[in-house]
Amino acid sequence: MFEFVRNNTRLLQGILVVLIFPAFVVASCQGYEQFMGGGNATVAKVDGHTITQAEWDAAHQRQAERVRQQMPNVDPKLFDTPEARHGSLDQLVRERVMFAAVNKLHLAVPDERLQRELLAVPQLAALRRPDGSMDLDAYKALLAAQGMSPAMFEASVRQDAALKQVFAGVEGSAFAPASVARASLDPLLQRRMVQLQRFDARSYAAKVQPSDAEIEAYYQSHADQFRAPEQASIEYVVLNVDALLGGQGIPEEELRKYYDENIARYTSAEERRASHILVKADKDAPAAEREKAKAKAEALLAEVRKAPATFAEVARKNSDDPGSAEQGGDLDFFSRGAMVKPFEDAAYAMKPGEISNLVESDFGYHIIRLDAVRGGDKKPFAAVRPEIEAEVKKQLAQRRYAEAAEQFSNTVYEQADSLQPVIDKLKLTKQTAVVQRTPAPGATGALASQKLLEAVFSTDATQGKRNTDAVEIGPNQLAAARVVEYTPARVVPLAEVKPQVRERVVQEQAAALARKEGEARLAAVRESADGAGLPAATEVSRAQSQALPRAVLDAVLRADAGKLPAVVGVDVPGEGYVVARITEVRAPDEKAPELVQLLPRYAQAWGTAESAAYYDALKSRFKVELKGAGLPAPADAASAVDK
Repeated sequence: MFEFVRNNTRLLQGILVVLIFPAFVVASCQGYEQFMGGGNATVAKVDGHTITQAEWDAAHQRQAERVRQQMPNVDPKLFDTPEARHGSLDQLVRERVMFAAVNKLHLAVPDERLQRELLAVPQLAALRRPDGSMDLDAYKALLAAQGMSPAMFEASVRQDAALKQVFAGVEGSAFAPASVARASLDPLLQRRMVQLQRFDARSYAAKVQPSDAEIEAYYQSHADQFRAPEQASIEYVVLNVDALLGGQGIPEEELRKYYDENIARYTSAEERRASHILVKADKDAPAAEREKAKAKAEALLAEVRKAPATFAEVARKNSDDPGSAEQGGDLDFFSRGAMVKPFEDAAYAMKPGEISNLVESDFGYHIIRLDAVRGGDKKPFAAVRPEIEAEVKKQLAQRRYAEAAEQFSNTVYEQADSLQPVIDKLKLTKQTAVVQRTPAPGATGALASQKLLEAVFSTDATQGKRNTDAVEIGPNQLAAARVVEYTPARVVPLAEVKPQVRERVVQEQAAALARKEGEARLAAVRESADGAGLPAATEVSRAQSQALPRAVLDAVLRADAGKLPAVVGVDVPGEGYVVARITEVRAPDEKAPELVQLLPRYAQAWGTAESAAYYDALKSRFKVELKGAGLPAPADAASAVDK
């Protein structure tokens, strides 16, 4: 299956676009008119509104920052390529087209749709109470942590929902005719019976005995293949929070103080299990209606106080909370913040087995029985002391980091002939490594930083043997290095690589022998009516390649099936030669699992293609123009936007 995916990326890329496309349309919470502001040189226009160079630069910076947050060690040069910058402009154009469509098509999101969108957010769904209401305080706190108010967030969700509507009609009505789908997928799933004879180059290696002259000639004509890259032996130091912790001890009284001030962290959350009987009375109901509900609740309270053992039965018959009534009023265990405040306050003031007075909330009148209490246990100081000491040390180190970072940067610059001064001053550890211009596979920390390696291979460092400047290799992490020994790139002398050169000459000549014999066999098979001497036929397809090299599989499946048998020969560089005789072509079964799986994916790809066509139409309608030196022509830019 993995071979099938690898060999059929074109179709699967179309499928992936279906999943990726929505990410391009959800972008900003600002209004359309704000988005159309400008100044500076115009680089593009959408619906007559300009996109300025400043807006393009800002969008590119935001996109680069998002990538850096996910991959701190990413090479900054990747963001400076024309492709990366035009990618940012393409996305910005797409956003403007979508906003224009929302406005011109008068797409709106009613409150009912907004509510459904909000409840579809998992983090918000988790804030719903057992009675179905939203914990508004927790909702506001969650948004505040993201720097947003409910109004801002809801406007953003409403806008995103409106943007989704732009393509909703196209995606909802996209339909791939079955005949078209089969015509497209049949060649992909077609199976062919083929007789194969392999001429493995390795089988001819023993027949090859290259002379010294042949080895020398190969070495001279392929000298670039035997170049050793430049490398440097370095010393380096890293400043981070861990380095500042050291072996410094923390006074016992400070640890005790931290424990007392953060006792909640070391106390398991207390949970309470309660049952209740609810007599529903809406908070906005007339006073008379609420009084009637209260009187009913008081009567029920008197009944269960008189006979506490009947609480569950009374709840089943009388409670207006359908979720708990069937369970005899049981609400299971809950912690603080899970219930409305009047209910919570009452439950947390009770003792197990106690029945409360009437508790009034926005939902009506509750009669609560506290059934059990668990949790609330405090971990003793001795048990958490190591954890507290580590946390206090970390906080202390973070406070000192800013000051230490300045000392680090100044010292490695001002005393650039050695790292020892900064090691002594900040009690750092010297490390050593042999590096090249790019990080080695699996490199971590400072050695994975492209910025540090670029500094290492600067002229000052390699020739002047001066410390590099302090380089930020991650959040709150600085590194500096010094080159101890530098070896420039060079062609390795033949004497050092002769065994490798000889091996390549043997491989090349063995492959030539395999190809010669294979071509002779190809001619013989073509002359033969029955392919005498070939092995029995094997079924191959793109889903079941039988470990054939890609070139052989392509040749077999692309051979003209109009006249069978069809015979092809394939030279596989470095491996040998294959003769293939195709004897039968088998169309895929309509119920084949591969076809059943691909048909819905093909339909998705078809929908994506229709969405792309619709987007092209929107660009034409809203007159997308790209302007300025260095930008692709409008026709090219249009295709670039679709990528």
